[in-house]
Amino acid sequence: MAPDWAFVALGSNLGERERYLRHGREALAALPDTELVAASRIEETAPLGPPAQGSFLNQMVLLRTGLSARALLAACAAIEHDAHRDRTVRWGPRTLDLDIVRFGDERSDDPALTLPHPQLDRRSFWQRELKELEPHAR
Repeated sequence: MAPDWAFVALGSNLGERERYLRHGREALAALPDTELVAASRIEETAPLGPPAQGSFLNQMVLLRTGLSARALLAACAAIEHDAHRDRTVRWGPRTLDLDIVRFGDERSDDPALTLPHPQLDRRSFWQRELKELEPHAR
């Protein structure tokens, strides 16, 4: 299988947020048959969702990967778990959140992996981060 471009969003609003983003970047870069090509600037944003919580640090990375989208999704879940991500509250605070925003030209309506990410058009910070990274995918 030829490698695909994957845009993965990282977010953290608990604990040492910058350290969690760094952990996410390093873990993604260490995945088999995967290269971290570029990373956007880090920006702070207000939380989305109903629970009261602190601000997020957000960043997006561009990967070139031979993994399938589903294998990358499973790897993201494992990386979040390693960062002690607690999934007890939907949209709640988190140490590390990894979302596949786009994966090559792949489209999927599967609830487990919707591509492009269903919130892409609603998150202006993702739009800015994509714009920053897209030139590196050429």
